[in-house]
Amino acid sequence: MKNSNKYFRAFLLSACLGLFTLSSVQVAAQEVAADSVAKPTPVKKKYAKRTFESNWIQDNQSVMVPIKGTLEMDIQHRFGTVKNGYKDFAGLYAPSNIRIGFSYVPIHNLQLGFGFTKDRLQWDFNGKYSLVKQGLKGGWPISISYFGNVVVDTRTSDNFVSSGDRFSYFNQLLFARKVTEKISVQVAPSLSHYNNIPGYLDASGKVQPKMKNDHFAIEFMGRYKFRTKTNFMVNYDQPLTQHAMNNPHPNISFGLEMVTSSHAFQVFAGNYHNIIPQSNNFFNENDYTEGQFLIGFNITRLWNF
Repeated sequence: MKNSNKYFRAFLLSACLGLFTLSSVQVAAQEVAADSVAKPTPVKKKYAKRTFESNWIQDNQSVMVPIKGTLEMDIQHRFGTVKNGYKDFAGLYAPSNIRIGFSYVPIHNLQLGFGFTKDRLQWDFNGKYSLVKQGLKGGWPISISYFGNVVVDTRTSDNFVSSGDRFSYFNQLLFARKVTEKISVQVAPSLSHYNNIPGYLDASGKVQPKMKNDHFAIEFMGRYKFRTKTNFMVNYDQPLTQHAMNNPHPNISFGLEMVTSSHAFQVFAGNYHNIIPQSNNFFNENDYTEGQFLIGFNITRLWNF
């Protein structure tokens, strides 16, 4: 009888230990499950890549901002118009316009740069910031960037009444979408401002402005990738502001872009000659309906630090 009581007590003790262990395992499992529900694994956002291959779409900025630490050098060249034919070899030996520029991306999404243009000896100081990026599987359906510059005309002082007359400004919002792996489109409204604009003397001898100081325009651009490193590009710029006189002509341009990981080369035909965006928008005298086209090219070189 004593042995039976001893075995019974041992059985009860083992059963109690088993129940305690099982309950501890269940509680631990519930805590782990609760933690896994409370702290889901974050999903990294993915964005559309290479909406365009370069900072430039011929005469306009693209929505793209290179990665942080990128140094860029630009060489932009515009020949004369083809109207004189063989006399200046379709404008290749006519007076040309050239810009050399540099830019750097000091922080994520922000690019700062400067350049010097032959026409009017203009120095430009510019910046571009990526506001929104097109998402994949959710997020924004488009990418949005802002581009702006301040330009200083450094010709001799006899071209100006005051030092403030040297300055002009350009502001632009860039809306772009990568439609497919081959097709990208962009729309970009812009505002140009000149402190000093052309004038004339009226019958009473008073100076009257030929143009307004502000000029609105809108640009439409597209890219079609028909080979891995070769794109066909088209661009159209439409003036919106109507001035008293000297209204600028629209610009249409089209051409090819060849790219590598660190280079982009664009060659195209268009109407714009001035390179600086506000100069193009304000003062374009080339009329594409009259066949006043010219050949231009952009060369871009990138370094990453």
